[in-house]
Amino acid sequence: MRVLAAMSGGVDSAVAAARAVEAGHDVTGVHLALARNPQTYRTGARGCCTLEDSRDARRAADVLGVPFYVWDLADRFHEDVVETFVAEYAAGRTPNPCLRCNEKIKFAAVLDRAVALGFDAVVTGHHARLGPDGLLRRSVDLAKDQSYVLGVLTREQLDRSIFPLGDSTKAQVRAEAARRGLAVADKPDSHDICFVADGDTRGFLADRLGEAPGEIVDVRTGAVVGAHSGAYAYTVGQRKGLALGVPAPDGRPRYVLSITPKTNTVTVGPAEALEVRTVTGERPVWTAGPPPVGAFDCEVQLRAHGQVVPATVRLDGDPGLRAELREPVRGVAAGQAIVAYRPDPDGDVVLGSATISAAS
Repeated sequence: MRVLAAMSGGVDSAVAAARAVEAGHDVTGVHLALARNPQTYRTGARGCCTLEDSRDARRAADVLGVPFYVWDLADRFHEDVVETFVAEYAAGRTPNPCLRCNEKIKFAAVLDRAVALGFDAVVTGHHARLGPDGLLRRSVDLAKDQSYVLGVLTREQLDRSIFPLGDSTKAQVRAEAARRGLAVADKPDSHDICFVADGDTRGFLADRLGEAPGEIVDVRTGAVVGAHSGAYAYTVGQRKGLALGVPAPDGRPRYVLSITPKTNTVTVGPAEALEVRTVTGERPVWTAGPPPVGAFDCEVQLRAHGQVVPATVRLDGDPGLRAELREPVRGVAAGQAIVAYRPDPDGDVVLGSATISAAS
């Protein structure tokens, strides 16, 4: 099979490409140039799209003896990921840019181009499993599992995807990279948001959205307890950095409960006020097959590496879904994803996902 290996410059994608070669596939490596100005993106092995990463990917391809190319997708990345990131915060939501990058770039733009060029599938270093049944499952390494950020993929995209690392732990992947002579064996994992160079998300947003002073209000009293320079700098569940000028009557910490862009207000309150039992989502994607009929019981995950809770999910709206949680969850933010799983002895199966629109 002729496959395209997406090589980010990290250890996971390098070993995934190596396993594809070992499996007998005709492999071509490709690195995605996603930065309009690479100097503004994270360096020191903390991103996935810097000049350093490109060089590391090329060296890995040389070791494997596979052709290697760089695809410039900087404009598409800026429009579909960076601009969406800013717009979501401006609308009072909390986006997940890695999830959106998977959806719009790695498994839309890249896969579409790969198929047009005659490739049969795309290989990536994501920690997730695709079994013989074609269903997307969690990785055996639950600490590194990335099935949550892959829950946005369609059935057609999964049918042309290969995830060779799902049956291995991260430690095993690093050890294999060292045995294969790959220089990225000890390269640190990428962290944070690659296009926020200094890690200051608030500053990044302020540069693009400007100062927008407003009030911070206590949900219990309705009193103004602080001020902010931009509601976009806050997210549901946040406790630190609120700079409240009026202490809570009971002396307890307060958390961000909601952001209202229309009035430019941030509402805060006690931790228990964060608890929700109902979550609604929009734009659902069903990775395991056709949309379900009627309500079904499953487990849902509401943010990357967040807790998993039992729920009853049903289609709601046009299109949308509604999840009734069987236990309360705190800090659920609009803009994140709700991913539904079916427990399975061979690894929990991803049923589908949606973008969270509200929680109560």
